[in-house]
Amino acid sequence: MTLLQKPNSLSSNSWPWWLQNINLNDTHSDGILFTLTIAILAISWYTMKSAVTEKKKHPPLPPGPRGLPVVGNLLSLDPEIHSFFACLSGTYGPILTLRLGRKVCIVVSSPAAAREVLKDHDIVFANRDVPAVTTAMPYGGRDIVFTPYGPEWRMLRRVCVRDMLGTATLDAVYALRRREIRGTISHLRSRSADSPVNVGEQMFLAALNVITSMLWGGTVTGREREAIAAEFRRVVADVTEQLGKPNLSDFFPGLARFDLQGVARKMREASSKLEGVFGKIIDQRQRMDGLKREKGDEDSSRRECEDFLQVLLRLKEEGDAKTPLTMTHVQALLMDMVVGGTDTTSNTVEFAMAEMMNKPEVMRKAQQELDTVIGNNNVVEESHIPKLPYLHAVMKEVLRLHPILPLMVPHCPSESCVVGGYTIPKGARVFVNVWAIHRDPSIWENPTEFDPERFVDGKGDYSGKDFTYFPFGSGRRICAGIAMAERMVMFSLASLLHSFDWELPAGEKLDLSEKFGIVLKKKVPLIAIPTPRLTDPGLYE
Repeated sequence: MTLLQKPNSLSSNSWPWWLQNINLNDTHSDGILFTLTIAILAISWYTMKSAVTEKKKHPPLPPGPRGLPVVGNLLSLDPEIHSFFACLSGTYGPILTLRLGRKVCIVVSSPAAAREVLKDHDIVFANRDVPAVTTAMPYGGRDIVFTPYGPEWRMLRRVCVRDMLGTATLDAVYALRRREIRGTISHLRSRSADSPVNVGEQMFLAALNVITSMLWGGTVTGREREAIAAEFRRVVADVTEQLGKPNLSDFFPGLARFDLQGVARKMREASSKLEGVFGKIIDQRQRMDGLKREKGDEDSSRRECEDFLQVLLRLKEEGDAKTPLTMTHVQALLMDMVVGGTDTTSNTVEFAMAEMMNKPEVMRKAQQELDTVIGNNNVVEESHIPKLPYLHAVMKEVLRLHPILPLMVPHCPSESCVVGGYTIPKGARVFVNVWAIHRDPSIWENPTEFDPERFVDGKGDYSGKDFTYFPFGSGRRICAGIAMAERMVMFSLASLLHSFDWELPAGEKLDLSEKFGIVLKKKVPLIAIPTPRLTDPGLYE
């Protein structure tokens, strides 16, 4: 009797064709069937074991919301992406996946996961996911922000940290910073009584003047300098806007050549203006330096008062056989300084002033410290900054609550990597949500409250070693301008608070809400009235 004739047997369709003709009444056939059954079980066991092993070798992607065909999660993105990502992490965990078109995006929102990305696997994640819009810039992708990790990037990093933003260089150009900050204080004092000012706008202009003064010192003066500052302000706003826009060219690379949103076109227009200004100033400086060499005016002390442009041009001339600094690099670094050193400083100062005005007791305490250290018959100098621990705590708390780059500059793994038990695929865009980590209630008590006291006694190390607090990033790609940022923010805040009392115009309410961008901004500009608090008018000159 065959299997098909045996009572209570399974249907022949349940067996492979090569078993259906075996005669179970035959002893030899019984042995074959037993052997085959054991073989099938062994193969099944081996297959399952291999699958489990393979799964262990290649864990799944992090969980995340289900997306639509083709577009993925693009249509569900909220404009306030930093807080939107934080909400998603509450549902899907500290590492989650979003599919934006053809781009896999990973969002990291916990100290443990951030440590794995930025420390344990630092080299793997040391590259950037370069946005398509940078290719529209004359030297896009050749600056310190987007250059791939390697010899060229290390050379640019060395130039920035050692030659441009090192302690000795920053000390050498202090007079330029002082001149611009004092100029801002004088301008605010000259306004009519009870006249409100846009704090963010004033600080942007001050930061821009400081940066450009340090970049090329006295090369540009008078009305030409004012015109360049006004042009830069417009251009920087355009550049940061285009960099911060969600761009279809990033999510669907095949569409990049069509520039459907016009992002690349707008970036080309903005960056060409920057390039024109840079080219003009570089030409002027090279002519000036050439005339000095012809007249023999150069001496051994000239390096002590070099501005950044002089430093860069000198390094370009001296050259490095292996990794030379080119004129493209010079222009790219100038762009980094102008774009990266203006909005970041002005927005931080604006948030700080708004938070202190919302908590007048904090402002009073900071002013009392300034009066004790500086007095009412003197002006703020950078040498006073190390003696202002409470104001330092104010700055650290602002950087916690309103980090300059809420999602940092996206990282991109050079190879697939396992983080937190999940696979982060090669080429993914990895966001580290420092904004969410800084507001995590499991780490910070009353995380949404502005409380500088949590940073008194020197607490709050923003060197990137503490992954519960790292406003300037961490690892190889940590911000190169930390020392510059600290000096600018502290000097600006101290000068504003020491020189003036601040209040809102009558009937106005304070709004502390944020607006997402590549650089975090206040959604509603801070408009406030400065009232002089120093008795000697000469201190405002």
